Amino acid sequence: MALAQVFEAFAGPDAPVEFVAYDGSRAGAGDSPVRITVRSPVAVSYLAQAPGALGLARAYVSGHLDVEGDMYTALARMAKAQATDIDLAARYRLFRELGGPRTLIPRLAPPPQEVDVSRRWLTTGRRHSKGRDANAISHHYDVSNQFYEWVLGPSMAYTCACYPAPDSTLEEAQEYKFDLVARKLGLRSGMRLLDVGCGWGGMVMHAAREYGVRALGVTLSEQQAAWGRQTIEKAGLSGLAEIRHLDYRDVPEGDFDAVSSIGLTEHVGIRQLPGYFEFLRSKLRPEGRLLNHCITRPDNSGPTARKNGFINRYVFPDGELEAPGYLVSLMHDHGFEVRHEENLREHYAMTLAAWCANLDAHWKEAVAEVGQGTARVWRLYMAGSRLGFDRNQIQLHQVLGVKLTADGHSGMPLRPNWETRPSAWQGTAAGNGTAAGNGTAAHDAALALVPGIPCW
Repeated sequence: MALAQVFEAFAGPDAPVEFVAYDGSRAGAGDSPVRITVRSPVAVSYLAQAPGALGLARAYVSGHLDVEGDMYTALARMAKAQATDIDLAARYRLFRELGGPRTLIPRLAPPPQEVDVSRRWLTTGRRHSKGRDANAISHHYDVSNQFYEWVLGPSMAYTCACYPAPDSTLEEAQEYKFDLVARKLGLRSGMRLLDVGCGWGGMVMHAAREYGVRALGVTLSEQQAAWGRQTIEKAGLSGLAEIRHLDYRDVPEGDFDAVSSIGLTEHVGIRQLPGYFEFLRSKLRPEGRLLNHCITRPDNSGPTARKNGFINRYVFPDGELEAPGYLVSLMHDHGFEVRHEENLREHYAMTLAAWCANLDAHWKEAVAEVGQGTARVWRLYMAGSRLGFDRNQIQLHQVLGVKLTADGHSGMPLRPNWETRPSAWQGTAAGNGTAAGNGTAAHDAALALVPGIPCW
């Protein structure tokens, strides 16, 4: 049986993509902007040995299956394809005609980019132990700072941006995100900020440069820490900003005015979340605020992680997603009063679209830097994630909590006052990175004049 016939059996005869196989057969729409090409029998074996998304990912990452054209368009069109309902007997018949047991033996080794989830505990320890978390973070973030610069752009912000307007650039949206976090936290000159899971230091530098805040960021990625320290020094912010290669659980200082957690919660794990919120609360002074920004699942049904899924094996080992309501309840149960929550789901889809475009624009350089397999992992993962946010399969929530005083005072405004950026704000503070910069002074003066009226 020709491979094109198998494709039609699963995707339907009117699938909105073009399909081409090494046996010369074709199916689908010949005028489609995307083409799926099966280049060798190895792709068929991968699909037979791991049916579904994992087998497809292995075939693509290894180069035995190609997707020509825009990856997001390909995934979106395939998701809409109306597959024929195939019963078990028909599936077995297709399997037999494709080669039967010969496609299962010998067992193919996965591409080297895949984590062996069945043996991780032997080499890296208990799930979410400090050593294993460090290993998981290194797997994803210690790829290449140059690669990340191409994908993320000048901001080096690897978290959901917040687009103030539909036509805002990625850089404008990332700056707006950092400033939105700062405004929700009520940052002022002279305050102390702890940023856990700080990445390359975007929030730390923004808080120091624009608000005159003494900011400490911690990350488990050596490459992130090295890049951030160098950038802080070049920006003249060393007097205010610091990045340490450190587990957030090992931060010795306390009595911070604010804590930001932007993209860390996904790595913590459901069993560790109570301790995570208790620890962050312990680092805050009374009336101190926590802004927790993380990817979530839409509801509490289903598992927090799919052990054998593509994301767990290739992208975020041991990553877990919780529902927003569960996170809000945990924050309340472990010392915080939640004062505000919002979903930035559409913003993350837009952020990923920009990252995908950046990767495509630097594809040849990216392949030369990290190899074809790793570049393909990123192309597939980012396009698939964008589709997930578009289809409400995953979300991005910001939750603002406050540590009350012993007698119940929050120090919060009567109404949210962070939605409208003060018009008197001048942007960047003086280049010396001190609290006396013109931008910071104008920002603090303007905040005092902003009425406590939200824009929604």
